[in-house]
Amino acid sequence: MDLARAHDLSTQAVRNYEEAGILPAADRTPSGYRAYTPLHGRALRAFLALVPGHGHKVATSIMRAVNQGEVDEALRLVDESHAQLGDDRRTLQAVESALSALAPATGPEPVNGAGPVPGGTFIGPLAAELGIRPATLRKWERAGLVRPGRDPLTGYRVYEEGDVRDARLAHQLRRGGHLLEQIAPLITQVRTAGGLEPLQAALLDWHGRLSARGRALLTGAAELDAYLRARGQLSPA
Repeated sequence: MDLARAHDLSTQAVRNYEEAGILPAADRTPSGYRAYTPLHGRALRAFLALVPGHGHKVATSIMRAVNQGEVDEALRLVDESHAQLGDDRRTLQAVESALSALAPATGPEPVNGAGPVPGGTFIGPLAAELGIRPATLRKWERAGLVRPGRDPLTGYRVYEEGDVRDARLAHQLRRGGHLLEQIAPLITQVRTAGGLEPLQAALLDWHGRLSARGRALLTGAAELDAYLRARGQLSPA
């Protein structure tokens, strides 16, 4: 099948795309074979271009909506992917801003006795440094943002250097309007990276992935626009 060969796909894959609504229904020859046209090729190019930016599931929904004549629904799905990318960029900026704000506080000198001193610090001094109530730190602990140990004699919470770092980062992100459930995976990334400095490589990779997604969305939009015009569903500019 020429359409399959042109896109390095199996014949069955093309049939599956048609059955899923990604391609418009093909006419049949008198002998029962599917007759694919240049319009099918345009649809397949659009779908394959949409997948890297939107993901397979959303790209399928976009193409299905177009082929059912529901252009507004298709464009709504496209808008949602762009909006999600914008949200992800703002999250990255918030993390970078938070890390930048932390830099002066991670030096050797503790602030109000709450810094990375031998033996750690207790909840009161740390809460005072951050300008929050101890109850807030306990709430963050329940959400997994901080994981203080306990003094073996008193049972009081003890915040070691890593705990103080996590509390400061959580505080910066909360000030930026992020919810606790949004902050938790970011704190986990810091712990997994082994601190703030190793996280820089992860942030660079994050930037690269967002940029690649942005370019993929542009490429997908161009191919989708060409398909819509080929179907006569958009007026020429």
